[in-house]
Amino acid sequence: MTWKIQAITGELTGQEISIDRDMLVGRHQSADIVLQAGEISRKHAAFLLKDQALWVQDLNSSNGTFVNDLRIEHETLLKEGDIVQFAGLKFSVLAPPKDIAPALTETVPASEQPSEAVAVSETAATVSVEPETKTVAQQMNDQGMPELTERDSSVNVTRDGMPQGVAIPKPAPIPEDVDLSAIPEKQAPIAVETPVSRVEQAKEEQKNASVGLISIIVLIILAIMAWLFFK
Repeated sequence: MTWKIQAITGELTGQEISIDRDMLVGRHQSADIVLQAGEISRKHAAFLLKDQALWVQDLNSSNGTFVNDLRIEHETLLKEGDIVQFAGLKFSVLAPPKDIAPALTETVPASEQPSEAVAVSETAATVSVEPETKTVAQQMNDQGMPELTERDSSVNVTRDGMPQGVAIPKPAPIPEDVDLSAIPEKQAPIAVETPVSRVEQAKEEQKNASVGLISIIVLIILAIMAWLFFK
């Protein structure tokens, strides 16, 4: 299932963007959805797909992320027709199309059917059905095994009708330079690196930045306390 967002403001007005995986929104060129506007943060927000449902999350952007004019702080579930706003750029949410089940046709009594349809059905009932043409395999199956007198007289058969004296082909000779006792070496498995999601990478960078900022604040507080103590 593929969700879409349609721009309703800015230079992208009218354009649709497909969302079929977790996608990063921001001003930086590494983002999945690049919005070239000064009010957009480098890593502004992220779209998340969970069980075919679409969520949006703000990544501590400067000008905020809004859903239906309400600024969000946590992951927010989106639905058809919601308005998602990144700073001053607005997008309309378009849900995936739903499968339409075929409508069941009601049975109309014969008395209510048109006279032409009744006449056609009666005419079709009187037409004889020609037998189906059997395939060659079906014809051979119907014929069964041929009689002993119909087989080749040069081939000796048992009482059960099985041929005798049929030569069995010999296997091809093995080349002299081939060592059958040699066991091929097992190939070492190749390690495959799992790609890192851009959304997860952005979250990790924000987490590290927050830890660094808290550490600086704690050091400043300790320095002030030490200064006051030794003053």
